Amino acid sequence: MDSIAGFILVGGESRRMGTAKSGLMLNDQSFVDRIAGEVSGVTPLVAVVGSNSAALQLKHSSKLTVVSDIYPHWGALGGVHAALATAQRNAEWALIVACDFPFVTKELFVRLADVREGYDAVAPIQSDSIPQPLCALYRVAPCLNRAEDLIKSGERKPIALLQSVRTRWVLFNELADLKHASSLFDNINTPQDYARIARERS
Repeated sequence: MDSIAGFILVGGESRRMGTAKSGLMLNDQSFVDRIAGEVSGVTPLVAVVGSNSAALQLKHSSKLTVVSDIYPHWGALGGVHAALATAQRNAEWALIVACDFPFVTKELFVRLADVREGYDAVAPIQSDSIPQPLCALYRVAPCLNRAEDLIKSGERKPIALLQSVRTRWVLFNELADLKHASSLFDNINTPQDYARIARERS
């Protein structure tokens, strides 16, 4: 797995949550640290990607390397681009995960990595049939070039990147045997979501 670098995206504006999701805690551990612990199961190279303000906040609360967006305020595709630009120095692939997926696991990442051969990206499809570009593997060279082109064209959605390279879509039934599969893509977007998982995981 040494050709993979891991990145956690923290740059969202968190309008629905009302506070930075990167700082949310569960059982005395931040979402970022929980995810980083799982990502480190497949690579020792783990960094956080976000806006300058998010990066500054995390420098005081996390031991992880912090990477600032190259295209500030460009949304999730901007975060993916910054991760890929950083990864090109030391890895063939970038594992990119948004900070609001606190229940992702090492086993999920291994499963995705196992089917990457011959593709430019590997992305899961959730049980509700929604593709998930923010918990995915990207081959750095082709995806960085394409992300740059998309941003210059005005595109902001990372799904457009996956749709324009050779992507291995991993159906949920290929992941259903993993432990806690039903919560792998539990996306924590609102105070109600956060209150729910706090009750369930307390």
